[in-house]
Amino acid sequence: MRDNTTIRGADALVRSLQDAGVRCVFSLSGNQIMPVYDALLDSDIRLVHVRHEAAAVYMAEAWAQLTGQIGVALVTAGAGFGNALGALISAQASETPLVLLSGDSPRVQDGMGAFQEMDQVAMARPVTKLALRASTPDALASEFAQVVRAARAGRPGPVHLALPADVLTDAAPATTQTLSFAPQVQALADADAAAVAAFVQGAERPLVLLGPSLARTRTGAAQAQLQAALAAPVICMESPRGLRDPAHGALTDLTRRADRILLLGKQADFTTGFMGKDMGAPDARFAVIDPEDTALARARARLGARLEFALCADPLPALQALVAHAAPAPARAPWLAEAAEALAKRAPMPPAPEKPEFHAAQVGAALQAQLAAHPGAVLICDGGEFGQWMQAIPHDGPRVINGVSGAIGAGPAYAIAASLACPDMPVFAAMGDGTAGFLLAEYETAAREGARFVAIIGNDTVWNAEHQIQIREFGPDRTFGCTLSEGARYDLAAEALGCFGAYLASNDSAALEKTLRDALAAQRPACVNLRICPAPAPVVQGNSPAPAMTH
Repeated sequence: MRDNTTIRGADALVRSLQDAGVRCVFSLSGNQIMPVYDALLDSDIRLVHVRHEAAAVYMAEAWAQLTGQIGVALVTAGAGFGNALGALISAQASETPLVLLSGDSPRVQDGMGAFQEMDQVAMARPVTKLALRASTPDALASEFAQVVRAARAGRPGPVHLALPADVLTDAAPATTQTLSFAPQVQALADADAAAVAAFVQGAERPLVLLGPSLARTRTGAAQAQLQAALAAPVICMESPRGLRDPAHGALTDLTRRADRILLLGKQADFTTGFMGKDMGAPDARFAVIDPEDTALARARARLGARLEFALCADPLPALQALVAHAAPAPARAPWLAEAAEALAKRAPMPPAPEKPEFHAAQVGAALQAQLAAHPGAVLICDGGEFGQWMQAIPHDGPRVINGVSGAIGAGPAYAIAASLACPDMPVFAAMGDGTAGFLLAEYETAAREGARFVAIIGNDTVWNAEHQIQIREFGPDRTFGCTLSEGARYDLAAEALGCFGAYLASNDSAALEKTLRDALAAQRPACVNLRICPAPAPVVQGNSPAPAMTH
């Protein structure tokens, strides 16, 4: 029995969660974290109980991107923690601030062979910005604040805090702590901001490339404000297909002609072709602003004497400083018009399939019509080839994609989190049939939690990204091991789990439009299973094919 002068470590943790503004925790239960569940019962924090630990992390990732809050996933030790680790790779690449809380064996049993005893910190460290093991009940709240600050600092990303069972159950003083959850900001000096702005504005054909943390979904009008201030095209890169992301049309037509390029929070990595022939005209000059010394060193190594500026600063404050210190923008209408035209290009509509199935482009057209009819709707894109067709749909509303990591499978989890984060907006989640199988049980979570979304499954009965690699690299007679079931009825599985389901096996645009309307009107989780023909991802004319995205 606790007296009124003490609380459990679990209570101190939950109070710290509330102080950090956490409104929702995504979790799968387990032995060591039951004290946290008990403490959450007396809070106003919503607990969303999932069917797989990876889903909890993916939901926290989407929640953070759509709300601006810190995402929080709570899992148990052992295999529960292990299941969550893979999903951290996606959050790390998408630069999403989230906290993974995991149960852990008691500190008092360290080295004794305790149940599920393992070095969680060592396991999490490669895929997080910071990994800690809670020390004592009275330090737990401040340790949580420490990892939150780390998640938000510099280049945002995931962090991990292991929760030993005895730290959660032992007593802590019931004192009110004043904790800071705001990270220390690496600001861009005023003189540097003015110099970089002048560097961009002095170009004939400037270009600004942003990293994922500066996506419009997360920063609102910031991207448009920077473009107006610099009179330069500003493009956020979130896809592993990099310069050949179909959502960016003929981007390489711009990068090859640009005479000055600013990378703002955007790493000089494989997504920029390692700053090779596609990046810049022969006499192009570069500037890089990044919060990490390692990223700046990589840029120096790749660009050499072509690099004019290499400055260390946090991306969003640096963007805001550039806007504030830019001189009046020069007239550059022809270049901006050329950029708009290049970015708006899309792959041509393919000929009608020989077989009766839909082509992904037809599905995309129907989805685009739904998005146009519902301004502000949330778009989720997940998967390889089919996902890329959907990602290429022009969309001004919030969007969550499976990101630079190339991981697939998060679609249903992203959709659930999006529905809870944006309850007044329709949510459309497009995914391939390979993707759809990873977290199929989460349709039960969706129904139980009252989520509302329309999942559109492009069912080509094959792991198509890998299938296309086999065709391209080994020949059409060498396809092997990538097929899926011809008769898989994901819609019936979703129905059995409490959701709306629909199946279209033949190419009928009118039926597809009606089905999408019916699915949206159902006001519950919906799974629309569409038979499509296997097709490679879209390639905009003038661009060479990009490597296929794998999981």
